[in-house]
Amino acid sequence: MITKWVNHLHQWECGLFLTLNSRFDRQHLNLFFRQITHLGGARFTIIITIAIILISFMPLKMWAIESAIALATSHMLVSIIKKLYPRSRPYLSVSHAKVVDNPLKDHSFPSGHTTAIFSLITPYVIHFPILAIFLCPLALLVGASRVFLGLHYPSDVLVGSIIGTVFGILVVFLL
Repeated sequence: MITKWVNHLHQWECGLFLTLNSRFDRQHLNLFFRQITHLGGARFTIIITIAIILISFMPLKMWAIESAIALATSHMLVSIIKKLYPRSRPYLSVSHAKVVDNPLKDHSFPSGHTTAIFSLITPYVIHFPILAIFLCPLALLVGASRVFLGLHYPSDVLVGSIIGTVFGILVVFLL
């Protein structure tokens, strides 16, 4: 019974993946998502966080420190989960999947880019909620880009967004 349910859920997720990924050939969407995906990458998230810490004043400096802690600690959990649950990337498992040149070859679950962007934005959104109007759609687009580019299943992105948000909340309320 459980195996049948899991198999059905996987088939549904593959269909959802292909729905978004099938638009890969649309030049403008492809260019957009290839750029926006970098906002969740290590280089951008680390550089922007360090820059805000160095050039800002309180309370913005404290929010950036909270983001840095959430980013670092959530990444540790993502690394552990990727080792414990080595899920192949969808471009390796789903027929007709399209993918960017030189794709990542590590494990898919959960999405590190999505975790990073959500852990980065959450402290700012908690402290200054009006920022959610801009930051939440941006984070959702980073997550969508990971599926569009053939690098993650939707559940990888969902779990990444949950991990990033939870770590952002925990850091804010524990500091």
